[in-house]
Amino acid sequence: MPPVTSVKRPDHIKDTIKRLLSYMGRHKILLFLVAILVTLSAAANLLGTYMFRPIIDHYTIDPKYQDLWKALALEIGIYSIGVLSTLGYSQIMVRLAQKIIFEMRKDIFQKMEQLPLSYFDRRTHGEIMSHYTNDMDTLSEALNNAFAMLISNSIQIIGLVILLFVLNWFLSIFVILFYILMAVYIIYASKKSKKAFKEQQQVMAKVNGFVEETLSGQKVVQVFNHEQQNIESFQKKNTALKNAGFQALKYSMSMIPMVVAISYINYAIVAIVGGLIALGYVPFISFTLGGIASYLVFVRQAAMPINQFTNQSNLLLNGLAGAERLFKLMDEVRETDEGCITLEKKNQTTWVWKEEEREIPLCGDVRFYSVDFSYIPNKRILSDLNLYAKPGQKIAFVGSTGAGKTTITNLINRFYEIEGGSITYDGIDIKTISKKDLRHSLGVVLQDTHLFTGTIKENIRYGRLDATDEEILMAAKLANAHNFIKKLPNGYDTYLTSDGGNLSQGQRQLLSIARAAVANAPVLILDEATSSIDTRTERLVQEGMDKLMEGRTVFIIAHRLSTVRNANAILVLDHGKIMERGTHEELLKLKGIYYNLYTGKLELD
Repeated sequence: MPPVTSVKRPDHIKDTIKRLLSYMGRHKILLFLVAILVTLSAAANLLGTYMFRPIIDHYTIDPKYQDLWKALALEIGIYSIGVLSTLGYSQIMVRLAQKIIFEMRKDIFQKMEQLPLSYFDRRTHGEIMSHYTNDMDTLSEALNNAFAMLISNSIQIIGLVILLFVLNWFLSIFVILFYILMAVYIIYASKKSKKAFKEQQQVMAKVNGFVEETLSGQKVVQVFNHEQQNIESFQKKNTALKNAGFQALKYSMSMIPMVVAISYINYAIVAIVGGLIALGYVPFISFTLGGIASYLVFVRQAAMPINQFTNQSNLLLNGLAGAERLFKLMDEVRETDEGCITLEKKNQTTWVWKEEEREIPLCGDVRFYSVDFSYIPNKRILSDLNLYAKPGQKIAFVGSTGAGKTTITNLINRFYEIEGGSITYDGIDIKTISKKDLRHSLGVVLQDTHLFTGTIKENIRYGRLDATDEEILMAAKLANAHNFIKKLPNGYDTYLTSDGGNLSQGQRQLLSIARAAVANAPVLILDEATSSIDTRTERLVQEGMDKLMEGRTVFIIAHRLSTVRNANAILVLDHGKIMERGTHEELLKLKGIYYNLYTGKLELD
């Protein structure tokens, strides 16, 4: 019996079981077959043991070998049915479990794709990934190993108790007392071990966190010669983990020898008392030789389902706790979209907003009217914000971290909903535009360029999945990415992994510009796209962006002021408010915040 680990009970066990059964109910035929085969397996095991009684009693008194062989063949047949039933339901259960896990994994991924960005803001990547790893694994293990076996062991325990009393009610009283003793110790040891395992998990989290932090900062460790101090710190944490592990396993590992010892004592007492009954030393109670043989086998068998029942219950509870977390994710409120106005392409250069019979040309006129917004209640990011961007204008946002620059662009995309005011796009309230079509009209180049596993061609095509190879080539040339791509061993078919780790930061940025270029969106958002690259590479990236910006309404979030000098309007933000607006020359003449930033008297933080 494996050690009993700490079990997290689901908070709403009935609702969780009900929803899990709804998934299982989609496969009624497989479930019905499992139920039949589990019952056959348990019944065959019980019947086969019970058959010892008539066989021994009958053929020791009147040995007819021809009939004995028939009885033995029947016994073999009963056990064979049990073996085949066990093999059958275990294989069917594996198939059923994988179907359920497949469907749940599909459902949570679909739901995750529909969730708003605010959901991901509140959670770490590790927490989200745990749904696909820990929760799915524990549920899969419970379905594969615990569900059918728990039912089988329940049938066997009930059947064993009934047959024990059928064979000899007097001896069964002793047996039940010992089983109660086993159960009491299992419950006691489980409580102790669960508490210790919880402490072990806390210590283990500290060890894992220390290792992860050390590995990610290994360069810093070596630069400052901190290896020995890290080894000593790890030794202390590792020692604490060893001690916690000992306390956790001390109780859980004692259950096997204790249950075995109790069962042996039980078996010995039953054998002695049963023998005395069979020999006639106990009045008013009779026992045949076959009866005591069957009884002793049942006594030996009974300890196994009790042990398994405890562990399978824990395994199933862990699985249900994992399922509950998955269902909680499925119940998250998806991103709302009440917009009905769609985007339609009239020709190669013309787009229109379509609302029933009305068509409005897409020009790229974006305006904010008294916009209020907060990520967290009572912590205002934007207050009474008013701004406009006329078609074809380049609008730059300048300000310190937390001033609200990225927030403005996030609101244009409707990644978040505003609390007050309104935002219009070509005179249309963006709340009435379908989010899919709204975002299709916006091209974005982020500072954090994320490339997907696949070829360079596939990563550029991510901007528009129906783009031809010729359009991809044109987009790469427009972004100044073509020159470095053609020098790669496989050119556009070069395979990228680990977020393009085999490319420089500048090359990755050029690919992200190419991805935005192939999307060919009328409005462009550039979010500090050159802040993490060197000056020479910045010139290449800037040239690519300049080509991309031609004829488009552009919003630029800039950390380097040199990149916004040619903007039609520069907006200086501070604590969610526009402090200054004007061209580069106009703002310098004001000698205000922008002037101080540009001359170095004030720095962006």
